[in-house]
Amino acid sequence: MNGFYSIKEVIDQYIAGCKTKVEQSMERILGKAILAGAMIGMGAATSSVAAHMIPNVGLARLVAGLVFPVGLMMVILLGAELFTGDCLMAMSLTAGKQRTIDVLRVLITVYLGNAIGAVGLAGLISMSGQLNYSDGMLGAYTIKVALGKVNLSATECLVSGILCNILVCAAVLMAMCAKDITGKLVAIFFTILLFVTAGFEHCVANMYYLTAGLIAKQNPAFLSQAMEQYGYTEKQLQALNIGNAVVANLIPVTIGNILGGIFFLGIPLYYLHKQEVRRNIKTKEERNHDGVYSRDIPGTIH
Repeated sequence: MNGFYSIKEVIDQYIAGCKTKVEQSMERILGKAILAGAMIGMGAATSSVAAHMIPNVGLARLVAGLVFPVGLMMVILLGAELFTGDCLMAMSLTAGKQRTIDVLRVLITVYLGNAIGAVGLAGLISMSGQLNYSDGMLGAYTIKVALGKVNLSATECLVSGILCNILVCAAVLMAMCAKDITGKLVAIFFTILLFVTAGFEHCVANMYYLTAGLIAKQNPAFLSQAMEQYGYTEKQLQALNIGNAVVANLIPVTIGNILGGIFFLGIPLYYLHKQEVRRNIKTKEERNHDGVYSRDIPGTIH
């Protein structure tokens, strides 16, 4: 196909590209992951600015969804490392091309790096004064978003996380299908717009949202606005704390994201195209005894 790569070719390319990924130093992977966390955080922060004064929930999410995809666009085009997308490395494990320990090492490093980037970005956003927008309403909205996340049940977080990463990983693979930048951006935009508008849970984005909410809660003016505008009581606001942020949201959402990327999309896609992928990999191994596949990949996609 002249305009794009088939999904069979993309799966082959992704599996081959995992070799380059696991051979990188941990310092380099960590650096790329920190960048990705900050980029996703930037998309989250800006989407909050766009949506914070819109009372209709559906419309607010739609507006946020129009802005948020820029975060993943930066991640993909700049070659950063995002945990949710890297869950697709399970395809390489399933194909027998990587060791479990190597993939786990990459995923753990990327997760930690994403956390550093997202949390750091939340701190910088607070220091920038952005949360003072609309007489502190953005700060109050930031508290509202974080409080809503910690009040979700474990089941809601898990299932929402699964649904989220099906779409995020689909966006990554669809971007790889495109041969030009315009095609990559379009693939990312509409797929991520879908997940944000639907309100699904993304662990790296939540690292930003929850941290920003915890920081905003320390500001009496934002806290007062949240109580006045949204009717929260002091007791309700007590639910927004570090323990709940991690245990009630991040852990089940992360598990859901892992399940969604690995078992609901990555591995099923591999098995659906297993014969073609294995045949392509075998052919390339016969042609390339040194095992270097990076030239076959249309851009660095994570």
